[in-house]
Amino acid sequence: MNSWHKNSLKSARIWLVLTLSAFAFYLTGQTIAWAQEPSETPSASSSSPAAASAPAAAQESPATAVSDKSPAAESSVKSASPKHKNSKTRHKKRSGSKRVKMRVVAQPDGTVKFVPINESEQKKGSGDEQQKGSAEPVFDRKSAPNTDQPRAGVKKHAQKRNIQDGALNKLWHSTGLYGFISSKYYVDCPNASCHNKVTCSDAKHHPRRCDKCGTQIPRQTEVQTDFGWAHLIMILVSLVLMYLAIVKEFEPLLLLPIGFGGLLSNIPLAGIADPGGFLYAVRDFGINPDSCLFPLLIFMGVGAMTDFGPLIANPRTALLGGAAQFGIFTSLIGAVLLNDYVPGIEFSLKDAASIGIIGGADGPTSIFLSSKLSPNLVGSIAVAAYSYMALVPIIQPPIMRWLTTKEERSIVMKQLRPVSKLEKVIFPLVVLLLCAIFLPSAAPLIGALMFGNLAKECNVVGRLSDTMQNAMMNIVTILLGLCVGSKLAAEVFLTPKTLGILVLGLLAFCIGTASGVLLAKLMNKLSPDNPVNPLIGAAGVSAVPMAARVANKVGMEENPGNFLLMNAMGPNVAGVIGSAVAAGVLLAFLG
Repeated sequence: MNSWHKNSLKSARIWLVLTLSAFAFYLTGQTIAWAQEPSETPSASSSSPAAASAPAAAQESPATAVSDKSPAAESSVKSASPKHKNSKTRHKKRSGSKRVKMRVVAQPDGTVKFVPINESEQKKGSGDEQQKGSAEPVFDRKSAPNTDQPRAGVKKHAQKRNIQDGALNKLWHSTGLYGFISSKYYVDCPNASCHNKVTCSDAKHHPRRCDKCGTQIPRQTEVQTDFGWAHLIMILVSLVLMYLAIVKEFEPLLLLPIGFGGLLSNIPLAGIADPGGFLYAVRDFGINPDSCLFPLLIFMGVGAMTDFGPLIANPRTALLGGAAQFGIFTSLIGAVLLNDYVPGIEFSLKDAASIGIIGGADGPTSIFLSSKLSPNLVGSIAVAAYSYMALVPIIQPPIMRWLTTKEERSIVMKQLRPVSKLEKVIFPLVVLLLCAIFLPSAAPLIGALMFGNLAKECNVVGRLSDTMQNAMMNIVTILLGLCVGSKLAAEVFLTPKTLGILVLGLLAFCIGTASGVLLAKLMNKLSPDNPVNPLIGAAGVSAVPMAARVANKVGMEENPGNFLLMNAMGPNVAGVIGSAVAAGVLLAFLG
């Protein structure tokens, strides 16, 4: 064995010893902390009905309650002395091997004394005294509750045992293993701005008010179940997302934070995504329905990195970007139809609109609209949108080849004309003004996009443009990915709705791709003198710049000298604007 293996084994032993030592210190600290908690064991005198009804003098020691100094009285005093803490243990007064029963005799001074009775008195006196209503009731120690105080040694032993049981019980309930195999019940707070999950005692009853905001919870509110094993499944899903990002390099800048955020949010009993956790705070700040800040900042960075020159040089390609949004409205209709034909799936019109925006293949727009209309579906919609954006090289080429011929794919397009700086500066201002006049609901997305592009093209705020493209974009991408991952809660993601979202999102994406290609073919029929390669119509989905690269790659397969990248960038950036406009239309009608 070489030196490297020896050092590795030595390091492994050291880390194992350190880990076991830390765990031992943790157990010791938890046990000491729980041992210092006050005991809640009720005293026998306070829980006994006889002790509550007896006079105050009767609660004193039998030695003070009995004034007779006879041997019988002394024996009664001895028999009344405390023996055991356990209430089920009966105090016995032995006379040989027989049990001696006692009766209580009230004294003139208010005290009582215990007097032994023989068997003959028990037989003839028990019935007669009860019939006559005697003031001297028979006191049977076997059936009467125990009012004696336990001995100090027995009490200390019981307290120590209770402390040990409580410590082990709390330690077990604080482990992740218990969280994975247990279940809890909760209801969502009806206050839309609270986002709190109110814990229930069982599956049928729930608190009347939210423990966070105090909002009254209606009785017909459905109690939901959070299964521990479901979190384990979601952890596996998160690991798959990280595998796709790291190994397959599918949208790694977004799938890696999303997968890791889903991993953190599904750790049981950690509360990272619950109220008070740091992911909850970041999510409440970045993608809350009121402001939805992170998608807007992402759009600002996208605008600073986008060149609208190809769109300005060939304006008719904007029609291709608009046609690719047809999948959004087709998917919306499909989501509504699923309510009637698929059991277990119930999408509202707002849910359908949020799902349909996946067809635009624009992650920030999907998060923005779903946060406004369907906050509970943000995680599923965002994962579907970014997954299909990452799968553009796999999904689009078969559709493009199926809808076009070899001659159409070999069409060579003219080189675009140069675009002046003035045109590039005026373009974002004109687009924003048109949005403000006709569709103000889309102004947040369009405004952020155009501000980033204006900062890039004016060439006077290079530091701001550089910050938008690099530092700000990177920071917001990390935070947005973690926020979306925190929405991958097991009780929300592992439902039939998620399957419906994935299917409808894929359908919307395919229809959007096909719509762009078919419109390009129609344009060639209407204008044969200036043909358009139908492949660039598939770039109308706003997956910038991946969709344009896929169109260029498929075109070069048919004609190696056919470079379609710059021509495809026109409908590609038009698709970004088109998806924002579609989101504004849906928000105006349903928001």
